[in-house]
Amino acid sequence: MTRTYPPVSIIGAPTDVGAGHRGARLGPEALRIAGLGEALLARGIDVIDRGNLDGPRNPWQKPVDGYRHLAEVVAWNRLVMDAVAVELRLERMPILLGGDHCLGIGSITAVARHCRAVGKQLRVLWLDAHADFNTSQVTPSGNVHGMPVACLCGIGPNALTQLGGDAPAVQAGEIRQIGIRSVDEGEKRLVKEHGLDVYDMRYIDEVGMKRAIEEALEGVDEDTHLHVSFDVDFLDPTIAPGVGTTVPGGPNYREASLVMEMIADSGRMGSLDIMELNPVLDKRNRTARMAVDLVESLFGKSTLMRD
Repeated sequence: MTRTYPPVSIIGAPTDVGAGHRGARLGPEALRIAGLGEALLARGIDVIDRGNLDGPRNPWQKPVDGYRHLAEVVAWNRLVMDAVAVELRLERMPILLGGDHCLGIGSITAVARHCRAVGKQLRVLWLDAHADFNTSQVTPSGNVHGMPVACLCGIGPNALTQLGGDAPAVQAGEIRQIGIRSVDEGEKRLVKEHGLDVYDMRYIDEVGMKRAIEEALEGVDEDTHLHVSFDVDFLDPTIAPGVGTTVPGGPNYREASLVMEMIADSGRMGSLDIMELNPVLDKRNRTARMAVDLVESLFGKSTLMRD
C-alpha cells in the first residue's frame, strides 16, 4: 500500500518538569541521535526540525497544594500548545519530542482547538502503561505527568484545564487508552466515573492486539484527525528500558509494531507525541532506537508481504 504523508515538523520540548525522575529533558536529543529525522526523510517525507523550545528549568521542589512545579508545567505547556498550533495552521504534521508526558496537555489542547476550527472529529490514541488520570487529591506524588488526561478532560487546576480557553479541552469519549497496566486506586475510580475507553493489557491478552486496535480505531474516517500520544513506557521494559516509570507486562516488539502499522493503515494520523524517553536510564540509546523504528512503522514501514 502506497500512501503519501503531509510534511512533518519536529519540535523538541526538553523538560522533565512534570516527572518524578530527572533525565526526560534529554529525550529529544536522544531521538535525534537515533536518527528520527533521517528515518523519515528516507521514507520520502518532507521534514523540518524546528529545534527545541526553551522554557523554565526544573526547580526540583516538593509539591505545593498537590502539584509539583505547577507554574513551570503551565509555562511549558503553553509553549507546546502555541508551537503545535503554528504547525497545524501551516498544514504540517507536528511531532513533539518530549520531555515528560505532562506536555500532552499543551499538544492535545492545540490539536483539539484545530479540530474545532476546521470541523474535524478528534480521536486520541493514548499509548501508555499509565492512565494519567490522577488529580491533586488522589496523586501519590504530585507529579503532573500523571495527570494530563484528567486535565484534558477538565479535571485539575484552571491554568491547565483552560490552557486553550476551553474546558474541557477534549471529551473523554474522544480518547482511547491502550496498553494500560498501572493505575492508582483513586485514579481507577475516576477513570470509571468519567467513562474512559481503556484497552488495558488484561483485555489485550484476552482478545489480542489486532482486535483491540480495531476497536480503538472504530469510527475513524476521512473527517477524523487522529492524534497519537506515544509514551515510551507503553512498551515492555525488556525492549525499552530507558524510561523513568517502567511497568512489566507491556507490548512486545511485534505487538507494538502491529499497533503502529494499523494506525498507519488508517491513514488518519495528523499529529504525534513521543514522550518520557529518559536516556539517563537507557542502555546505549536502545530505547530511542526502538522508538524511531516504531515511528517508521507509523509512517508506512511494514513487514506485510501478502495482499
